[in-house]
Amino acid sequence: MTSPLFSPTPSPGIVILCDPEGTVQEVLSDGLGLAFRVPAGNPIVGLVDPACQEKMRHFLEAARTNKSAFNWEITVMVKGRLKPLHFSAMLNEPGLVVIAADSRDAVSELTQELGRINNEQTNALRSKTKGLAAQTARDDTVYEDFMRVNNDLANLQRELARKNAALTTLNEEKNRLLGMAAHDLRNPLGIIQGYSEFLESEAAPSLSKEHREFITIIKDTCQFMLRMVSDLLDVSAIESGTLRLDLQPCDLSTLVGHNVALNRILAGPKQITIAFDPPADFPKILLDAEKISQVLNNLISNAVKFSHSGTTVQLSLELDSENARITVKDQGQGIPEAELQKLFKPFSTGSVRGTAGEKSTGLGLVIVRKIVEGHGGKIKVTSTEGVGSTFSFTLPATSPAFGRTSPE
Repeated sequence: MTSPLFSPTPSPGIVILCDPEGTVQEVLSDGLGLAFRVPAGNPIVGLVDPACQEKMRHFLEAARTNKSAFNWEITVMVKGRLKPLHFSAMLNEPGLVVIAADSRDAVSELTQELGRINNEQTNALRSKTKGLAAQTARDDTVYEDFMRVNNDLANLQRELARKNAALTTLNEEKNRLLGMAAHDLRNPLGIIQGYSEFLESEAAPSLSKEHREFITIIKDTCQFMLRMVSDLLDVSAIESGTLRLDLQPCDLSTLVGHNVALNRILAGPKQITIAFDPPADFPKILLDAEKISQVLNNLISNAVKFSHSGTTVQLSLELDSENARITVKDQGQGIPEAELQKLFKPFSTGSVRGTAGEKSTGLGLVIVRKIVEGHGGKIKVTSTEGVGSTFSFTLPATSPAFGRTSPE
């Protein structure tokens, strides 16, 4: 049952009071008919689609760490249909108040309603405190001190809510600006790259060696900047919650093989072998083929980038009862242990450099992690300096996002 604190016609959202670990204590309001999924004493992650439960755990961790979290888009089954809801959470000692609604405006309305209720509860507290003071003949100074502290706390809570709202707005504006800037830069950079490739192939015989080197530098720099712009667009889409996954039945073995073939062309100049022995009769699973190709290309190209000539990059694909596991293992330089924790953070670049001077945007692995986790999978890395690195990620062998198993 929901709390009587809210009006009989609640907003199209749900408000849940949890302990710090995410265990439901009470459903305060339920305008979406979801309270049956999160009875008191159960984890709140049970509210969301199974494929998004890991994202829900990250959301709760962010709320605990930062005292609040705003505008996380997480998928929930509402009336038999998957629907992305906007989640916000605020620390309400000793636990969390979690709000989910079908729009940001609805979340804002529910937040304001909570503020109104908080004021009513504060007034009731004041009234009861006055009665208690009269009954027990307590000293008025103690009562006034208590009320002053209570008022100060209420003012601080209002100021915190105002600043959190302002930060949310600024973050959204930052994401929009980042996306617009990257989008507007892509076309002129593409034109410069096109002309430089034309000059390199058509005009090279009539140019001096020095001029040909200039054109090559222009072309390579444009390619790097285009990769950075594309990564910025992906990061902007992920952070703003607009990156969508088109989950379709896919032959993962064939997809891996296709990406291996593409990267063998890039590995050729460094005389690096990319080995992959596709498993027989691998079942189709639901995934976004374009996004998983982006993951594979990033991991394979990184392995080639940081490996020495004459070595091998080994890929494997395995299946157990729950997950498909893809592993990319190289014989490269390895990554210092102190830098492993920074690999999946934005703009993080380590001390290891490409063996042929290749550059890195510092965004690729951030995008890889977001895509893998968006599919309900996990990614991990192990590495030994001077020996090589192994990146592996899992994808659910069934698709909880659609509530059915993959086709045979």
